[in-house]
Amino acid sequence: MIRTRIDASASTELTEAVRWYEHKRAGLGAEFFEAVAAGIELIRARPEIGAPRGRTRSWLIPRFPFRLVYRVRDNELYVVAVAHTSRRPGYWRHRGA
Repeated sequence: MIRTRIDASASTELTEAVRWYEHKRAGLGAEFFEAVAAGIELIRARPEIGAPRGRTRSWLIPRFPFRLVYRVRDNELYVVAVAHTSRRPGYWRHRGA
């Protein structure tokens, strides 16, 4: 199976989004986290599933206005961002090698 690495900034984005959703409604943060985790597992199984965008691919998280932005190299999935769809496009481009 493909190894997974998550950029530190992407991890922070995930944590902040989980907290925000949990503040809006108890349990919603956990639902968001589970949707992200399921997305990562899907991408690990089928890395080509995300829409190509230059050096990266992105996959929309169902039910939430976020996308997983990732790169696949050799035998590694590198999650670059957990990006809100209404925020600055491409702000994460400088992340990772």
